[in-house]
Amino acid sequence: MSPAKKTATKKATTRKTTRRKRGPAEPRGPEAREAALDRGDEHVTALTERVEKAKGSVLAAYRDPYAGLPLVLASLPIASVEATPFQRDLSRTHADRLAVAIGASGLFLDPVIAIPSADGFWSPNGRHRLAAARQLGLRAITALLTDDPALAYRILALNTEKAHNLRDRALEVIRMARSLAKESPRSKESEHATSFESPAFLTLGAAYEKRDRFAGSSYNSMLRRVDRFMDTSLPAALRQREQWAVRLMD
Repeated sequence: MSPAKKTATKKATTRKTTRRKRGPAEPRGPEAREAALDRGDEHVTALTERVEKAKGSVLAAYRDPYAGLPLVLASLPIASVEATPFQRDLSRTHADRLAVAIGASGLFLDPVIAIPSADGFWSPNGRHRLAAARQLGLRAITALLTDDPALAYRILALNTEKAHNLRDRALEVIRMARSLAKESPRSKESEHATSFESPAFLTLGAAYEKRDRFAGSSYNSMLRRVDRFMDTSLPAALRQREQWAVRLMD
């Protein structure tokens, strides 16, 4: 058989594989008319008490459209809301620009996410809006409240529209890990994979803590290929991350 015929035979027997396109998920969550929650709901009542204790006011209560979990929209005294300590560092330039934009629009539209804390409320994603609001002299800020404290650590994975740079994200993740290590020292690093997003952020974050101008982008690609979440306790995992960070900086 000639080479041409062999080639033709091979082409004829080659099968095309087609990937099935993933369609939309099955409908879930409450219907629109079922979303409103009564103030008597136990979760709403507990959050209402925290709001009133802070001298704020509840504006509405409803079930979130994904899982149907209770959320409360409230107006809070701005002094009662602080950014989570492990959040990315404040960019004064960004806060100033945001304040100018809010002033120009004449409205403060976006509520911050807030979670009850020991002294008031923590906002896991509102550092710059809080800074801009204070700069503009606002007495109160609108907040979307949840009674789920774990959301303070899961919110990083939701920040996909306005991506942090590598340094900010790595520092936020390592600070989050240190906070969790104090709160849940027996939990394993791998149990927080969703919150941390990538194990590389933990190693790079430990390096950025020691050297603010560390060239993390030079190692990020390599770490993403080889780094894995550990099945050891968070305190032990953090000690290991610190050792790896030292090696990267040598």
